[in-house]
Amino acid sequence: MSVRRSITLALATLTATGLLTACGTSDPATDLAAPKGHKDAGVNIGPDQDRIRGKKVAAAADLVPEAIRKRGTLRIGASADASPPLGFYATDDKTRIGSEIDIATLVADTLGLKPQFEEVSWENLFVGLDSSKFDAVLSNVTVTEERKEKYDFATYRLDNIAFEAKKGSGWKVKEPADVAGKTISVSSGTNQEKILVEWSEENVKAGREPVDIKYFQKDTDYYLALQSGRIDAHLGPSPTAAYHVATAGQSEIIGQLSGAGGDLQGKIAATTKKDSGLVKAYAAAIDHIVQDGSYGKVLGRWGLGGEAVETSEINPPGLPKTKS
Repeated sequence: MSVRRSITLALATLTATGLLTACGTSDPATDLAAPKGHKDAGVNIGPDQDRIRGKKVAAAADLVPEAIRKRGTLRIGASADASPPLGFYATDDKTRIGSEIDIATLVADTLGLKPQFEEVSWENLFVGLDSSKFDAVLSNVTVTEERKEKYDFATYRLDNIAFEAKKGSGWKVKEPADVAGKTISVSSGTNQEKILVEWSEENVKAGREPVDIKYFQKDTDYYLALQSGRIDAHLGPSPTAAYHVATAGQSEIIGQLSGAGGDLQGKIAATTKKDSGLVKAYAAAIDHIVQDGSYGKVLGRWGLGGEAVETSEINPPGLPKTKS
């Protein structure tokens, strides 16, 4: 799944329309993304994150290749695109925050390494792995069978997508019939678009109305379309939907499913170059932070508790290759 958004534009637009309150100072008491009038229940988006940190665990650290242990740093690639709550800029417009940064930091801490982040475009994350510029990418990368040919994976979160509708819609989505005749937006070129198109085709075959699919590439566009009633729902990544629901307070999640479709649970994973010798270390570190509770605290503070895993899997079944 590739989620590419502009948090700066989103915050500006939502603030202007009264959907979101956020202050541009560095005061942690006011740097909150929250429904208007509910700052005490908001998400801290200021630069002072008081990030949850971990400690070196020898059993996991010993799995790191010697050259990287001697270097002392873990070079982590992250997408430069803003995708709240996964990775985006704080209110100072320079401090990178989000759940992916928090988890990557915990993994590095557990391995006894200093996290060294570099933000690049989505496609350059994989270029960086191919050239050994990065030791890891933790940036909402879904395990796929095609990617497994070049990369190793240690899972750390479920890959889910969600239908988001205006609050109080009284509507639930579980299967294709539930969206027949509805106007639903989606971002083009995504797994969720593929699923929505398939559901629409299934409805037509069953004699039901197709889905009226609208396309939006920016969060701000579909937020406004949803509130104005121009669309019935938006289908997008579950973390982004959960963040918007929590911070804007004017929408709700009415259905959730695997980003891989109905037959397979999609998985998000720490990604490394195949045979780099690091995947077992990542899995061990992730298992440790799950067990010590720090992982759950990170997901909880970003509203992603529903996507938690109980253990890290190395190279599990991934999204199947697209048939040509």
